[in-house]
Amino acid sequence: MTQQELSSALNNIIESSQTPEAIFSALLPAVGDFLQSDRCFLCLHNPQNNLSRVAFCWVRTPDVPTVYNEDWTAQPPSLADEDPMFAAALRAEPSIFVEDVETADSQILNREFEHKNFGHRALIHAHIRQDGQLWGILQPCIFGHPRIWTEYEQVVINNLVEKITPFAVDYVKSAFD
Repeated sequence: MTQQELSSALNNIIESSQTPEAIFSALLPAVGDFLQSDRCFLCLHNPQNNLSRVAFCWVRTPDVPTVYNEDWTAQPPSLADEDPMFAAALRAEPSIFVEDVETADSQILNREFEHKNFGHRALIHAHIRQDGQLWGILQPCIFGHPRIWTEYEQVVINNLVEKITPFAVDYVKSAFD
């Protein structure tokens, strides 16, 4: 898929869908296919009350574990201490592209936490933020082997996160209206 074809496909999803639910449901498989990832999920976060929910998850094959939460749940107070990537997201730092969980710097991720909670080997921790606040995390990932994320893929994901931010904010706000 060329850069123009990809941009068109992602823009079509964003522009053709009327609701955040429709956009995210169509977008996750498209992102998964583009990156050839095994799983892609979207965790939405309410910065006012620190509640989160993984409302959308796509998996390539049934043997890949699904991450999903039916209800909004409080983040444990220790989460930012246990998970440096979540702490970075809360600080509104740029998205993180991890090529290998096994060799990543401990300042970037907590290997034990990743093994226990997610099981992936490579991932993108794409921070959806607005006005210095965290509204969500888009997380495509790979199981079983490392993955080098190209500069082009990083640009696409960063641009995509910008485009979906208003929809993520709307989704979260509408859940608490």
